[in-house]
Amino acid sequence: MIEFKGDFGAHVLDRLEHDKVIWLTTVAHSGTPEPNPVWFYWNGKEILIYSQAKSLKLRNIPVHPKVSINFEGGGDDVIVITGDAKLEPHSPIIDHGYAKKYADDIKDLGMTTEQFHADYTVAIHIDPTRLRGF
Repeated sequence: MIEFKGDFGAHVLDRLEHDKVIWLTTVAHSGTPEPNPVWFYWNGKEILIYSQAKSLKLRNIPVHPKVSINFEGGGDDVIVITGDAKLEPHSPIIDHGYAKKYADDIKDLGMTTEQFHADYTVAIHIDPTRLRGF
């Protein structure tokens, strides 16, 4: 677990709590980095992402569990978090904090939370291990 120290750490925590989209980069079997924009939830300890079961990133993680997270931003707001990812296939319920954060977005997709979770059944848990940026 990384420590969020000083002004930069406080800024990163704010982004983790309020941003809606991050870029998750996994590594394919060929060694090619594969970035994807994803919804996420920060629970104060780990980053939680839900994925459809046939997603390429789910094939990548068991082979290369080291991943990176990047925030959208300009040249003067660079944040990179690296960490270890693990999969939880057929996650029994959608995390309450995640469901609350994306309630309006899920509704905009024309889905209920239950329908969303029936389609996005795999939870990806990322344990942050390193933080860098400016």
